[in-house]
Amino acid sequence: MIRRLPLLPTIVVVAAAAIMVALGFWQLGKVEAKAALIASYEEAGGEAAPVPFPQDGEGEAVWFRRSTLDCTDPGAAEPVAGTAANGAKGWTVRVECSSGSRPDALVDLGFSQDLDLPVWEGGRVEGIVAPGPRLVADPPVAGLQPLAKPDPRELPNNHLSYAIQWFGFALTALVIFFLAVRARIGRR
Repeated sequence: MIRRLPLLPTIVVVAAAAIMVALGFWQLGKVEAKAALIASYEEAGGEAAPVPFPQDGEGEAVWFRRSTLDCTDPGAAEPVAGTAANGAKGWTVRVECSSGSRPDALVDLGFSQDLDLPVWEGGRVEGIVAPGPRLVADPPVAGLQPLAKPDPRELPNNHLSYAIQWFGFALTALVIFFLAVRARIGRR
């Protein structure tokens, strides 16, 4: 049977399956790294010293830490699906802030169950740096209710499922190839 295998398709399928298996093992290697990153974010959330708000979209190292931001020129408030500190579902009131020399930053001002959004003139906001990055106000501003604090445990660690997918793709490619070759040999 090995002598009857088509050379080029066999090389392509085996190489593709090998690459998929390698990607599966690469994803398995990332499982522990992601778990360690989430654990470091949990530790960082307990640090009391505030950090500068990250600029230019960088700053994963300070996610889940306390920070402050001077929002001198807030954009219009917009509602985004959100959760209050007490677990109620409703709206996170979000603005895009500009302040002189620093680039725009997203700020979640607080929680509301009403779509009648407050007008906020801007000012200093204290809170927690969340992925994005964005600043989740704590305490809330503009007369809003407290938002649920960003929780690093909500970050997905789906590398194991990605690894299983890659292994499944490799197995599927090999099974389909085997069935195709078997059917071709059967026709002869």
